[in-house]
Amino acid sequence: MSDTTEETAVEAVEGVSSDGLGPAVFASVGSVALALYFYYVRGDKQRGQFVGLWPVTILGLASYFKLAEIREALTGDGD
Repeated sequence: MSDTTEETAVEAVEGVSSDGLGPAVFASVGSVALALYFYYVRGDKQRGQFVGLWPVTILGLASYFKLAEIREALTGDGD
């Protein structure tokens, strides 16, 4: 990778919002708490296990959208 290409890539990635996965992390933590509630407090083990699968899905989707945003910034499709 040449220096100019590397500098352009760094500038593009810096232009991507740096808010991270904030809302997705909060939603994942909430769904873990909900899963524990269903599993232990309500005694509904099947529903607790089902809700326990949500955090992985939420974080996976958030990561996908963040990578798509970075790809768009690098390729310049968003112009």
